[in-house]
Amino acid sequence: MENLITEVTRRNIIDYIRVRDIKWAGRLEETDFLSRLYDIEKLPSSDHRFETTYDDIYQHRVKFIYDWDDDWVFSDQRFNLDDGDDSIFLRFLCMMLHPAVRPDMNEVKELHQRFNGYLKNDGFELVETETMSGSPVFTHRRLDSTRDIIKKNNNELDKALNSDYVSSQIKVMESNIEIMPDLAIGTAKELIETLCKSILTEHNSAIEPGWDLPQLMKKTAKLLKLTPEDIPDEKKGSKTIKKILGSLTSLVHGLSELRNDYGTGHGKDKQFKGLHARHSMLAVGAASTLATFLLETHKIKK
Repeated sequence: MENLITEVTRRNIIDYIRVRDIKWAGRLEETDFLSRLYDIEKLPSSDHRFETTYDDIYQHRVKFIYDWDDDWVFSDQRFNLDDGDDSIFLRFLCMMLHPAVRPDMNEVKELHQRFNGYLKNDGFELVETETMSGSPVFTHRRLDSTRDIIKKNNNELDKALNSDYVSSQIKVMESNIEIMPDLAIGTAKELIETLCKSILTEHNSAIEPGWDLPQLMKKTAKLLKLTPEDIPDEKKGSKTIKKILGSLTSLVHGLSELRNDYGTGHGKDKQFKGLHARHSMLAVGAASTLATFLLETHKIKK
């Protein structure tokens, strides 16, 4: 259980929803909304006449709609929104922005900006992870300096390559570092593959259909003169430069092996246990930094 989101931040967001009279369930029935986050047919009733939370809500918010205030959910201890685990509160906010809940994109944009304005003080943000019928679906993540560097690098890649596919890869990679590390690791490898193929194609350099990532990287490094043998011995710092360039091969091999063992793309047995977010952060950070270096070198060579 993690409680990094302070009482002040929670109160600011809840008060904002109350003062603006925002319907937290949007166009859904409140029972439908909460069923997406909690098992309300198993949670207990707070009314001796009923058995479950679902029965309570139906009685006091559907059958007799004015029995409970519109913001009743934020003070109901069964949902732990005012002082519970951070992920519970953040998932609730993400659901408020879901296309099935809120179809008005202007309202979603306003709420998203407002929520992030409060959450950033405690090191969190809500980010778009995918689209549904053209509308964004959000998840939550931690803010930190490493992620900021990754995001900056990826923004540069996105602009330079100007590809919907690359944009999609970057979005999937960034948004799944914590919630699906295996997907983030698999996508990090795919991003390097995409970049290598883009560079080779632009130089009309042949690509064999069966090449794996290390082979693509070897051909790309040779094309960009990034192999240790391309550095003359008399160049200042040649030994250090050669050592760094030589490590690129190790990095690519390591990323491929990590993806094979822990990333998406290969079936796992039932005893499989994935890595933690810090491991996927390492893989994504390494891939992002390497991709940026390759792209910058490619620009200079052009």
